[in-house]
Amino acid sequence: MYKEELQEILKKHKKWLAGEDGGVRADLSGADLFGANLSGADLRDANLRGADLRDANLRRADLRRADLRRADLSGADLFGADLRDANLRGADLRRANLSGADLSGADLFGANLSGADLSGADLFGANLRDANLRGANLSGADLSGADLFGANLRDANLRGADLRRANLSGANLSGADLRDANLRGADLRRANLSGADLSGADLDFSCWPLWCGGLAVKVCKRIAVQLAYHFCKLDCDDPEYIAARNAILDFANQFHRVGECGKLEKIDIAKAPGAGKQSGTQ
Repeated sequence: MYKEELQEILKKHKKWLAGEDGGVRADLSGADLFGANLSGADLRDANLRGADLRDANLRRADLRRADLRRADLSGADLFGADLRDANLRGADLRRANLSGADLSGADLFGANLSGADLSGADLFGANLRDANLRGANLSGADLSGADLFGANLRDANLRGADLRRANLSGANLSGADLRDANLRGADLRRANLSGADLSGADLDFSCWPLWCGGLAVKVCKRIAVQLAYHFCKLDCDDPEYIAARNAILDFANQFHRVGECGKLEKIDIAKAPGAGKQSGTQ
């Protein structure tokens, strides 16, 4: 698209937004905007469905509620852009720069964000179901309340990210960097956490996956102590369990909330209800 034609469309769109005579909503669906300079452009509610925006400059552009379904934004610069409530279903955002962008409430269902930079981005309540975020940089991003069901986050950088109450069920987090991330209240059912690094992460284990390999993650001592404490709290009178429990009790009692939850004491195996049953079978 010629620069003059684009400027005329943007001019009429501005009037349309202001409710002025001669205003026309920008219809850039399927437009060739490869490498276009749209830095700071006001594209609220614009129709950009299926547009070619590869390598476009959209730094700090206002794209609130814009229709970007299946648009090609690969390699585009969207630093600090406002994409609140934008429709990005099926959009191609590979390697795009979305650092500091506001994507709260945006619909990114099935979008391809592999290798994208989303560091410090606001994705509060965003729909990222089945999105491809493999190798994406989400460090320090706000993903609280986001829907990441079935999303591919393999090898993604989520260090320091806010994932409180996020839906991560069925998500692939293998090899992901979750150091210092906040996962309190997050739904991790059926999630793949193999090889993930959870050192320093804040989680309450409310939806911790316990299937085979579900705990094959790297954790810091604080989380290991917390897991040991919960293991030692199990109500099991089997002598083998009690022996294993007693062996790690000193470690488990280093739990940072032991004052609140109570210090655990050793159990006398000989006095355990299951001791007689065990000896009688030998």
